[in-house]
Amino acid sequence: MRVRSSDRVELAVHDLGGNGPLLVLAHATGLHGRAWGPLVPALAERFRCWSFDFRGHGDAGRPVPPSFDWRGFGDDVLAVVDALASGPAFGFGHSQGATAMLLAEQVRPGTFASLYLFEPVAFPPQPPPPPMDDHPLVTGALRRRDRFDSVEAAIERLGSKPPFGDFHPEALRGYVEHGVRPLTGGGVGLKCRSDDEAQIYRMGVRNEAYAGLDRVGCPVTVARGTLSRSLSAELAARQVGRLPYGRSETFDRLGHFGPMEDPAAVARAASAALLGDGVAVHDPVTPPV
Repeated sequence: MRVRSSDRVELAVHDLGGNGPLLVLAHATGLHGRAWGPLVPALAERFRCWSFDFRGHGDAGRPVPPSFDWRGFGDDVLAVVDALASGPAFGFGHSQGATAMLLAEQVRPGTFASLYLFEPVAFPPQPPPPPMDDHPLVTGALRRRDRFDSVEAAIERLGSKPPFGDFHPEALRGYVEHGVRPLTGGGVGLKCRSDDEAQIYRMGVRNEAYAGLDRVGCPVTVARGTLSRSLSAELAARQVGRLPYGRSETFDRLGHFGPMEDPAAVARAASAALLGDGVAVHDPVTPPV
């Protein structure tokens, strides 16, 4: 399924199956909508699941010029929800995808009935924004190997070190199998361009999602992994404190890519939080994992 977003970008939307209310999944920078692995079957027990590829990722188009202002990712979320739902949807977002869902709800309140966000990128304003060209995420993206002899060679290479080495094997395979394209002359290359990924990281500090957290009127769970360096406990608490109906959830022994590291555990927690299984979703709590 193809959906038109802003900047004349076409998105690839994926029907992941399941039964229940509509749940839209939004992936992190550098990934795509079919890299969730066992997370989806676990969520599909209670939701009808759909995912999509953000602009510049997977089988989606690229904006021209490729500025990658994060408001465009919010537009992508709104375009997908409009194509799938006649009323509020449920949302599961990871990192940049989580931020995009916040931006979408800020622009159009009522887009979501409830959100489960694993480590959203939402920092307090720091005028002027810090320089990013030497940031490890930017330099790492530009150095990352993006060509391999085969799918299996890519799985072996990427799975040999973090962060992909921490992925559940099915999540890693899904990321590689759907995240590469055949190259002329043989081999495969990553669909997400390294210079696009680097630019997305550069623009991340300018997304302004934090300033609008008080305008997010639906229940929101902010989840983080205790091993993550991306979202500290202090910042997560500040995010939750600005949300009118926010709560927190912490996963021991997981990092920033927790949804791909332990998909079943994250899916169970997300399902319970989104559907309010005995938890007052406006109360900040940290239940055991």
